[in-house]
Amino acid sequence: MAGSRPRALVYGDVDLNLLDGSAIWLQSVTQALVAAGCAVTLVLKAPVRTDRLVAPLRELPEVVIRSPHAEQLLPGLTEASLTVPQAVTVLAAVDQAADAAHDLVVLRGRALVSAAARDGAFDGRLWSYLTDVPQAVPAVTPKAAEDLTMIARASRYLLCQTEELRCFLEGSVAAACGKSVLFPPVLPALDIRRDPARPAGNPLKLVYTGKFAPRWNTLEMTELPALLAARGVTAEVHMVGDKVHNDPRDPSYRKRMQAALGEVGAAAGGAAGIPGVIWHGGQPRAEAMRLAAAGDIGLSWRHPELDASLELSTKVLEFGQLGLPVILNRTPMHEALLGADYPLFAASLDDVADAAASAASPAVFALAAGRTSAAAASFALDEAAARLRTYLARAVAGFSPDRVAGQPRSGPGGPGGAAGGGAAGPPLRVVIAGHDLKFFTPLIQYFRLQPDLEIRVDQWAALGEHDEAASRELAEWADVIICEWCGPNAVWYSRHKRRSARLLVHLHRFELYSPYPAQVRIGQVDQVICVSEHYSQLTRKITGWPASKVVTVANPLDLLQLDRPKLDGARYQLGMIGIVPSRKRLDLALDVLEELRRDDDRYQLSVKAPMPWEYWWVWQHQEERAHYAEAFRRVQRSPLLRGAVVFDDAGPDVPAWLRRIGFMLSVSDDESFHVAPAEGMASRAVPVIRHWPGAETIYDMRWIRPGPVPMAAAVAALSEPEAWESARQAAHQDARAFDLPAVCRAWHRLIRGEAAADPAGLGSYELSGSARASGA
Repeated sequence: MAGSRPRALVYGDVDLNLLDGSAIWLQSVTQALVAAGCAVTLVLKAPVRTDRLVAPLRELPEVVIRSPHAEQLLPGLTEASLTVPQAVTVLAAVDQAADAAHDLVVLRGRALVSAAARDGAFDGRLWSYLTDVPQAVPAVTPKAAEDLTMIARASRYLLCQTEELRCFLEGSVAAACGKSVLFPPVLPALDIRRDPARPAGNPLKLVYTGKFAPRWNTLEMTELPALLAARGVTAEVHMVGDKVHNDPRDPSYRKRMQAALGEVGAAAGGAAGIPGVIWHGGQPRAEAMRLAAAGDIGLSWRHPELDASLELSTKVLEFGQLGLPVILNRTPMHEALLGADYPLFAASLDDVADAAASAASPAVFALAAGRTSAAAASFALDEAAARLRTYLARAVAGFSPDRVAGQPRSGPGGPGGAAGGGAAGPPLRVVIAGHDLKFFTPLIQYFRLQPDLEIRVDQWAALGEHDEAASRELAEWADVIICEWCGPNAVWYSRHKRRSARLLVHLHRFELYSPYPAQVRIGQVDQVICVSEHYSQLTRKITGWPASKVVTVANPLDLLQLDRPKLDGARYQLGMIGIVPSRKRLDLALDVLEELRRDDDRYQLSVKAPMPWEYWWVWQHQEERAHYAEAFRRVQRSPLLRGAVVFDDAGPDVPAWLRRIGFMLSVSDDESFHVAPAEGMASRAVPVIRHWPGAETIYDMRWIRPGPVPMAAAVAALSEPEAWESARQAAHQDARAFDLPAVCRAWHRLIRGEAAADPAGLGSYELSGSARASGA
């Protein structure tokens, strides 16, 4: 990152000479990146023929606009728009010619992103915005899934316009999980708004802005003046835009649309278009919004083929920002946005005319305008900038999410920098060694962004298999070594590290009851990190290691991924993640469900887990088989359970699955930490935890019960919406103690050796059970 701003390279497979949603997006994302603190290089697809969308960007000193045609960045460029291969070549050349590589490369368009991913020049820096992707399961062909997987693997982020699109991608492409983030439409910071006190006018002015295309029903909209006249309402339809699509199914469409607008007649010096239809041509975004603000009602009624779209129209939000009600299709997404009782939903052209006529009523107009205005509020430019700053903090070295544009970025000690500060000097050389690093991967990503750390990984082939020569080289190089799992890796490094190097060992659960801790030379270990205070105490007791060497740091949760809106019906949905081995006690979860369904059959249980026979080392034991056989028999035969238990495939799409879960169960006999209830809390579900040993050292006692009957009673006590809402928000607040950035900072202090000198520096991760129970 050069200077105090991350460097963003931005390109869309979009012609900025034409006014449509994709061009508006490219302008908006550039403005939002600048507001988030970036310096932006915007590369244009086509020569500038009108600067109505480019001109506002030229006024921003943080934006450099590159025109490949004007600069002849490729030999032999004509006036035609860049092809996808040409665009990838130009972008790579712009990136390579810069003083330093760009920190992020924001691209829009699936064909473009796919080509860039295949090229590999931007791997790990791609922020891919995809709208032209399959949006239904049948469309996710093997070829499409392979292409999207390649894109996801090459990308740092997949920017998704809506939660629905994000969840669909995650459910279809495993590689998209953990990389898919929200980037909704962005509304400009313009001081333009319809006077709310102004009644619907006479004539009633209906407004459409955007492209003219068959599925956008723009030709049908031109019939509205006549249809409304038949209903006794004088009306005009004002249309803004100049991009008229061809329709392969109807070769005459383009000419008929142009004629309806008056474009054909005006060009020939003849008559205007349809009476009552006023065409304003293509306009800069600000002018288009001024024209819309002079109207009464926005039009965003589309063909039913688009009802299943996982995208949200920017135009609906722009009209709302201006204070206009909007006529649009009734879809689940629009109902969630505006309410099921929104008065201006329409399914046909006659519905549109009826809705427009009804909006002449002051009460209907005020209700609809209030709904659209409220919906638009969360899509403002400053909201988008705040969202981008959060993403930048996880993707760009040295960037702090609360930095102010124009100020130097935070150094060590700031939110994006080193946790403990320290004198300037060479970075600490850190080796992370282990056979299974999947739980540690988010921490590694964080460490790589810290300017005071240099990270190398010693990936062991299996629990006790590694390249000893490579490990010896790394042991000689390292200032700090982290052994993920207290297994043979910890044994080896405790015997081969340099005397001056610090050694940290991350102990989970199984290792404590294995022979490996006894083989570790504890005198060579600086800290043993356990995930709960209960297991820290057990570790001290079983191993006899000095108490000062054993500390507690919680498992991390990615609240950014887990905190998503709940689906309808979540209040009656219990969840359980993982049922193997039998000590996870699926049978007790069924007990909880039966107790609840005795009084209310709306309750159901969703289980997301591999089946027990998928673990041969479990399935080979007869007592394990017997446990599951009995549990599955109950699910089939119990009148209270039949049809009320769903088994979902295991997979990384847990955040999407949690959207439908209102209560997360933890019924195990014992756990070292048990992430599942914490994940539920992060998703704003209510945890219901059986009191396994040590649970109170991690979770507040208000979530813990002694057994299935009291657990069911705790759920039933929250049957009213207000009670459940209050409890789930309190649970989410508790989950913030486990948030990934906070856990990363605790680990950073351990790496720097600061937590050992100041155990209190680990903050909430050292809280005792009594402190948690009292809310300290």
